[in-house]
Amino acid sequence: MGITARGVGLLVAAVVLLGAGFRYAYPELTVLGAAAGVAVGYALVTAAWRPRLTVERVADPDRVARGEPAAMVLTVRNTGRLRAANLLAEDRCGGRLVPVPVLRLRPGRDTEVRYPVPTRRRGVVPVGPLRVTRRDPLGLVALARAYGGTVPVWVHPRIHPLSAVPTGAGRSLDGRIDSVPHGSITFDSLREYVVGDELRRVHWRTSARVGELMVRENVDTSLPRLVVVLDNRAAAHPDRDAGVAESFESGCEAAASVVAAAVREDLPVSLLLVAPAPAELESSHGPLDRLAAAELAEGGADVLRAALTRLRQDRLGDTLVFLSGPGARGDLGHVGALRGAYPSVVVGMFGAAEPTAAGTAGVLVVDAADGAEFAAEWDGIRRW
Repeated sequence: MGITARGVGLLVAAVVLLGAGFRYAYPELTVLGAAAGVAVGYALVTAAWRPRLTVERVADPDRVARGEPAAMVLTVRNTGRLRAANLLAEDRCGGRLVPVPVLRLRPGRDTEVRYPVPTRRRGVVPVGPLRVTRRDPLGLVALARAYGGTVPVWVHPRIHPLSAVPTGAGRSLDGRIDSVPHGSITFDSLREYVVGDELRRVHWRTSARVGELMVRENVDTSLPRLVVVLDNRAAAHPDRDAGVAESFESGCEAAASVVAAAVREDLPVSLLLVAPAPAELESSHGPLDRLAAAELAEGGADVLRAALTRLRQDRLGDTLVFLSGPGARGDLGHVGALRGAYPSVVVGMFGAAEPTAAGTAGVLVVDAADGAEFAAEWDGIRRW
């Protein structure tokens, strides 16, 4: 609860008038002071009344690519028995306030507001809560309360279409098979039949020999797996424009493009950040949501070495795509050391003032100004 400047002035006047009236025995001043005090007290009681409002908000849609339109639909209903008089409401959308007309909202009625959500920048735009301010008729006291929760709008990086995907290298009981575009089904073992197995997978010769139904177990051994690593260290992206590292934004777009292309081709893909994101974000959101929420974090070469050590130990795939900025050019030797664990290593460098030397650290380096240029260069790659 806050007393306005008018209320402070009237309260001071009440104290002065009451003091002067009693001190100098002027009943008129005492009456005026008492009236001013009563007015302030009435204002406090009036503003303290809490209007009964319900707030519903729907994002339309709640996930968009950068630059695409998004809107928030806000519905405010007066569930009380009294008219919601002297109310001012504002909804918070990112860093701005949107006025909501609720003045004199009748009981049982609602008002609906639709307004655009800014999507110029990648990120998570928090919308809400609704801030309702109640004032007394004299404007002496103002009390603000929050209604409703916060709804996030996920602004994903732009996705640039990629027509080429890695072919990978198959490993199976039949030997190594190179350049397998989509994998193959290879026999792995036999097991007992369980209810629900397809009869076409029954191995009848073995079943007749052992006296019970046996089914074939197949594995998709040659399916190439992609690992996309986004370098989100602030040290890797030193250049800023209005507080935004454009090289990091380009890296996010490139990561989103590779992930989308892999999903389109039904290829397994993993997205990792050099500086780990919060655990709840990693476990409960998809890769595009994680890219929308990705932020630059503190960390130097030690953070990168720890991430690369985990990659070497886990061996998550066949093709490693490492995306970084000009501040990481001196770290490519550590990335190149992963070639023993990943047959194909591609490095995307964004925002570099000069081209990276060809063959640096034994990896394929793609210099690009932004995500669109990276996509064009990616489609030109024929060596995996």
